[in-house]
Order: sequence, then structure tokens, then C-alpha cells
Amino acid sequence: MGKLIVTDSSGQTKDFPLNKERVTIGRHADNDIPLNDKAVSGHHAVVITILQDSFLEDLDSTNGTQVNSKQIAKHPLSHGDVISIGRNSLRYEGEGQGGDDDFEKTMILKPGQFGAAFDAQVSKAATAAPTPPPSMGASHHPVSAPPAAPNLSQTNAPKPIMGKLRVVSGPNQGKELELSKALTTIGKPGVQVAAITRRADGYYIVHVGGQAGGAKPLVNGNPLDTQARKLADGDIVELAGTQMSFMIMS
Repeated sequence: MGKLIVTDSSGQTKDFPLNKERVTIGRHADNDIPLNDKAVSGHHAVVITILQDSFLEDLDSTNGTQVNSKQIAKHPLSHGDVISIGRNSLRYEGEGQGGDDDFEKTMILKPGQFGAAFDAQVSKAATAAPTPPPSMGASHHPVSAPPAAPNLSQTNAPKPIMGKLRVVSGPNQGKELELSKALTTIGKPGVQVAAITRRADGYYIVHVGGQAGGAKPLVNGNPLDTQARKLADGDIVELAGTQMSFMIMS
């Protein structure tokens, strides 16, 4: 059977198996999945399961129900769908589709997976990382070149830093992704997508695309735009319903 993994506003998670035909969701205690949230209607939504298929239906709630940031009335659920009800996130996991590599399968986008046009969009956005401004005291007059450094200094040059993402909320909490590639694309096409580039001076993240007019990925609570932002150790990235901590590996 499938299940819903509920994450409340405090980050606490709990699994609810879809073990009967109708599983109700709402603020009242008589629901199968009770949500203690004033933004949630008393009987807010229901999940109807027929054999291996589950369908979500909003029960004319006051504040509505979203799936992958889109408002819905009725919606067939697919593995990895993120349902938003009030301040709660409910992730649908289909029967037999969970696993240790679930984070990689649902969040890491591979080149060619969504066509050449999507890859071109990612590549264009990834080059948006800003370059350091020139020194304010730079002279416009030619100067003599400094003496060449000995070869020994090259061997003592610092190695490029290595970073990783660690999931800090939701069902994949604790899982890590090493950012060893020059370009890593994460998210869900049509929902939220971001690209992380590895450069000599560190890592940069930029918003690539998602739902038109939808929410943008966040870094420390601030939305990303089309200009790349340099990541610092400890930054919290929120993307497609998942919170991740950026960490510099020692």
C-alpha cells in the first residue's frame, strides 16, 4: 500500500499508510490524518485508493489544497507528489517505490532527462554566477610583471573546496548529496528547479525554472532569482518542499 509522510510546521514527520479506501485529512480529531492547524478546514481533503491507485480530492476547503504548488480540486497521485495543506506538507509515496536512493531519484535531474531545450535552459542559467568586481585601487597604467613564483608554490596552492547538501526535513532527512560535479541540477520540472555550479571560488545556486508565477526556491528564507547566489557553509536551501543544508566538507 502507499502512504503519506506528513511534515508539520515544526518539522516533525509521521507516516500514515493508505490502508483503506477513504483516508480523510482535516483539523478535526475524527479524521484519519488530523492536522492541528487553524488554516486547515475541519474536513479538508480525502485520499481515495482503488487497488494500486490513489486520488486526492479537496472537500471544498476554505484555503484550498495544492499538489506540487498547484491548486487542485481532484488529482491522481504520483510517487513523490508533495501535497500542501495549510502549513503542512504531505508527501505521497507509492507502494514499493520508496528506498535509500529515493532522494536522488526524485530530486536530482540528469542531463538529457527532459530534453535538449531544458538542458539549454539549465546551462544558460548556470553561467549567471557573478564575477568578482575589479579592485577599486587598480591602476590603468601598465606595470611591470611580478617575478615568477617558484614551482613549489604551485604544489602548495589550496585545493578547490568540496561541498554537499544534507536533507534536514521530511522523509529523506539525513541523506546527503556530494556536489562533486561542475553542475548539479536539483528539483522537479514544472514545480521548482535550481542549478548549483562548482567554481574555483566556491558554489553558486541559481533558479532555473518552475511553475509560472509559482514560489521560487529559498536560501535562508530569501527567494532566488535569475542572478546566481554564492552559497556559504550552513545555508539552508528550500526547494520543491525539501529543506537542505549546504555544508563545506573538511
